[in-house]
Amino acid sequence: MSDIQHASAGAVSVTTEPPLARGLVIGAILLLVSVLLFAPLIAVFAEALSKGWAAAWDGISTPDARAAIRLTLIVAAIAVPLNAIFGIAAAWAITKFDFRGKAVLITLIDLPFSVSPVVAGLALMLLFGAGSGLGGWLIAQDLQIVFAFPGIVLATMFVTFPFVARELIPVMAEQGRAEEEAALTLGASGLRLFRTVTLPNIRWALLYGLLLSTARAMGEFGAVAVVSGKIRGETTTMPIMIEMLYNEYLSVAAFSLAATLALLALLTLFLKSLLEWRYADVLSATRRV
Repeated sequence: MSDIQHASAGAVSVTTEPPLARGLVIGAILLLVSVLLFAPLIAVFAEALSKGWAAAWDGISTPDARAAIRLTLIVAAIAVPLNAIFGIAAAWAITKFDFRGKAVLITLIDLPFSVSPVVAGLALMLLFGAGSGLGGWLIAQDLQIVFAFPGIVLATMFVTFPFVARELIPVMAEQGRAEEEAALTLGASGLRLFRTVTLPNIRWALLYGLLLSTARAMGEFGAVAVVSGKIRGETTTMPIMIEMLYNEYLSVAAFSLAATLALLALLTLFLKSLLEWRYADVLSATRRV
């Protein structure tokens, strides 16, 4: 046997764990995942259906519950596309241009990952609340930001805007500028350049970022709870309405609405997993930060 074969055999023996050790590790991981993820999810659906399908349907068909579902979907439908525009613009600027302050911009994009959503909500309150100069002027102009729909959208945008940009930046950085420069040399306009060259290269990473942003937008609680005022039927999103129902001891209604939110999250997770499986090679570039 050659030296290379001896080395290969030695490497295999060093890195291969005993079957018992592998079984213990895998079993511990499965047990932990079951306790932390599956058990609470099963408990939510079990509690929602504890009094039958009719009671669960009644819990999510009240006017307040329907208003919360509608508001959650509308806010996500507004915040996610706006963040997509911002994410594309930020990723384009960071990867296609060299300018002073690029590192600062990247740090600012990551800011919502490190700042508590409650702190973000308080910051919006200080900026747009009635006690601030800007907030007082906006109220005088009959423009209500906090305790109204615009404040909820702003809070949701803040906590979700990094997702699209952080998925696009590694992909666009790895692709470089050669294709865009070649298209410009051939006379392509800016819009045509983006539509025919840039967008096809980033479309799956963009879709992946949109799914992550949508999931976070629908489930956001902290920042929205601060700026919404929790006005029933007007500024209560699904997470806030779930808390209110639970505090009022309407457990079936609360868990029914929670199960609805969980189903939306599971649908988003399914689409995310399908995307990862179908385009694993393309999306692997998004992990290289």
